[in-house]
Amino acid sequence: MAQEITNFARFYSLFNKLPYNGDREEFKKSIVLQYTWNRTDSLREMTAKEYSDCCTALERLTGQDEWRQKMRDELRRRRSVCLKLMQKLGIDTSDWQRINDFCRHPRIAGKPFAKITSDELEELSVKLRSIQRKGGLKPVKNEEQSTSNAKDYILINFSMGEA
Repeated sequence: MAQEITNFARFYSLFNKLPYNGDREEFKKSIVLQYTWNRTDSLREMTAKEYSDCCTALERLTGQDEWRQKMRDELRRRRSVCLKLMQKLGIDTSDWQRINDFCRHPRIAGKPFAKITSDELEELSVKLRSIQRKGGLKPVKNEEQSTSNAKDYILINFSMGEA
């Protein structure tokens, strides 16, 4: 059987946060044995499901799951604020392509909306409020609009009496 897990960073980052005064290696083996149902004491021999279950339980023990949930909630709140501000500026927030095109502009965020971090969303909300205070977005003149400003001439026949 090929090794399913090759990166154990998630496990060790959580494991190092656990309080334990005895032999750390024995403690680690006991945790692995518990989540593999005494099949193995080696992290390398754990299945992906066993590894995931083990790490999820360690996250609950160390409080990381609550922290992660708070971060997720904060990100959702900041995204919501930015979307509401974009909507006030006249951007169609039901169309993700338009939102991403707007956010990709280098003076706005320089990347698609989904890739914007929580701190960058806070900066974006400040920019959007500033744009709103200064009068909103200016319409862009297309080439078609500039050519439609040309004067149209209508020929009028002024010859009188010739019918």
